[in-house]
Order: sequence, then structure tokens, then C-alpha cells
Amino acid sequence: MVLLVTSAPAQSLQPSASNGPSRWIDRLDIASPSDAALLNRPLAKADAAFALDRLAAARQRKIATDDRQAMAARTITLVDKTLRWESRTFGNAPFGKRSLWISMHGGGNAAPAVNDQQWRNQIKLYEPAEGIYLAPRAPTDTWNLWHEAHIDPLFQRLIDLQVAINGVDPNRVYLLGYSAGGDGVWQLAPRMADRFAAAAMMAGHPNEAGVAGLRNLPFAIFMGGADAAYDRNRIAAERGAELEKLHAADPGGYVSMTRIYPGLPHWMNRKDAEGLPWMARFTRNPWPKRVVWVQDDVTHDRFYWLQIPDGSQAKAGDRIDARVEGQAIAIDGAVPAGLTLRLSDRLVDLDRPVRVTVNGRLAFAGKVPRTAAAIVRSLEERLDPASAATALLRLP
Repeated sequence: MVLLVTSAPAQSLQPSASNGPSRWIDRLDIASPSDAALLNRPLAKADAAFALDRLAAARQRKIATDDRQAMAARTITLVDKTLRWESRTFGNAPFGKRSLWISMHGGGNAAPAVNDQQWRNQIKLYEPAEGIYLAPRAPTDTWNLWHEAHIDPLFQRLIDLQVAINGVDPNRVYLLGYSAGGDGVWQLAPRMADRFAAAAMMAGHPNEAGVAGLRNLPFAIFMGGADAAYDRNRIAAERGAELEKLHAADPGGYVSMTRIYPGLPHWMNRKDAEGLPWMARFTRNPWPKRVVWVQDDVTHDRFYWLQIPDGSQAKAGDRIDARVEGQAIAIDGAVPAGLTLRLSDRLVDLDRPVRVTVNGRLAFAGKVPRTAAAIVRSLEERLDPASAATALLRLP
């Protein structure tokens, strides 16, 4: 999406008083690139909120128009990978308030027919009380079918389509998976934690994935007590204990639930379905005051209100710990040059100066202006108005 600001007298571009938005903001629309100087003019708080609403609606219309055929075919293709899905709808939540449940099938390193059967089983496996229950078919038949690098952008595109066309609430997107799908939850939940409201892992193995990145994502673990292949039962219990320990040290984060069912094998006789009502209790907070970002072997360039210049330059295991206390922002860890803070009045008061330290050293002190450019950039990356920045601060 690009932004068109209809030509207007310079005086109409000034931030408005509290009695309503400036006239020029009412003419924001989607077209060809316009004057960058206009997009970077400072906005008052009321103007920024109005611009965000208008630009998000325009972005939603564009995706709904461009991708309606993909939605009808229940198929997304990015480069050389294709994601198909089936879905069922439960309840009657209004447009814009529906939840989305992405449920990943098992199988893995098997013939396509085997994975197809696992997919068909997954479609029938769970029934949330409300929402769109969606079972995607993995694009490949490899052992790591749900945590290869192509999955992340495919899921991002899938969520955007569901938001634009089916009226999903971006703050109520849930992730779950069984067996190899559970492997995927272990991997995807930490690296895409800022997209989900809660996640549940059923009978999967984490491989090298850790849990530190789950600070703001409620996470459930379900495992049969007799499911000893690859030490799944033992590792599940250990990770559950690790999450409880992290929560004890940081009571504002690491909410979790662990169920190890005594005597049950890999198939848990649907006892794990108790995870869905537990997950439904949670909605995502897109602006948490503390963020723990740990890069996986599939790296990302954006996580909550942090963004790095190039995710491909990040290394697996790189960790950034960021905190907000009032108007003070402290960032520690493997902080690259050019780190961008994606700011909003939901995180700090943008009418007042902020103070930013990086690894104990002052990096910035002053005000950060709200701009239409910040909103446009956020919405181009994701159709996610709740997490859209209204101001961007690039650190040296």
C-alpha cells in the first residue's frame, strides 16, 4: 500500500486542535506515492488516530479486492510454496470481532497421501466455541513441514486475508497443532509471538526451540505421559517447569498451562481439547511494556514494537530485552545499529519526551513525532491496526 495525500494548502497540514482532525487527513487514500514531506508532517494525537482508522480501512479494502480469488480458492502461493486450507466457522461473532484458530496437522516426513490424511483429520479434531477454525495443509512433506522459513510469511498473508475478508480480530488469533503440528507450535509461537493471543502445543517436540520469547504469549503444553518417543514426555514436562520458573521471576509474563496425562500415548483421546477454552480466555496485547526477543534460525525483522534494519543479518540466539517504565525505554542485549522503535500512545505519551538507553548508554532523548508515514509502513507490513505504529524512532 502507498499513500496519496490530496494536494492541499500548507496551512491545512498543521496538527489540529482537540475538536477534530485536520481537513487534509479526511482525504487520505490509496494511490501512487505522494510528497514524502507531507507524510512526515507531525500529527496531533486525534489526527493520528483518525488517520490510522482511515488508512486501515483503505488497506483492508485493497487486500479484500486483490486477494478475494485466493480466499475463494482457499490457496495462497508465495514464490514456489503453496498453502491450502479448509475451515469451519463456529458462533456468530460480528465482522471484525471473530477469532481465528490456526490448527496444524501432523505427519511430516511421509508420503503426500499420509500428510493429506493427517490434514483431513485435523480439520475435524477441535471445535472452538466461537471463531474460524482453520486447518492449513503444509506446503511440503518434510519432517519440519511447519517450521521451514516459508511458513512465517505464508501465515502472515493468511492472517491478513482472514482479517480483511472474514472479519477476524487481529488480537484474537490462536495457534495450535498436533504431533508434527505441535513441533511447529514450539517453533512458530516464540518467533511469531506478536501475532497470536495464545498458543497450544499437542504431542510435539521442540527440537532446538526455546521458550524465552513466549514472555507475552500464553502457552499451553499437552502430552501423553507414555509418549516417550524422542523423549517428548520428559521434555514437555521440563519446558512446562521452565515456563513456571520464568513466570515466578516475572509475574507479568510467561503465563502457561501444562498437562501431562498419565499413561496416555501419543494419541491423547481428545483430552487436549481442554486447551481451546483456556486459550480463548486471552486476547493479545500488541503493546507490552516488556519484550523479550530471541531470534530463531528463521530470523525476523519485527517483533512487537521493535524492528531491526535487516532480519537476515540477525543470528539464531540473538536476544534483545526491552522495557518501558513511564517515558523511559531501556534496551539491552544484541542491539544492532539502526534499531527502530515502533511507538504509539498505547506505549508512551508521544506528546512528551522519551528517553532511550541501549545497554546502559543514552541513545536518544526528546519527542518523537506522530506521522502518516509511520502508519503507512506498519499497515504495508501487516493488516494489523492494533499494532500499527504512529511514530518511528531509528536509533543510531
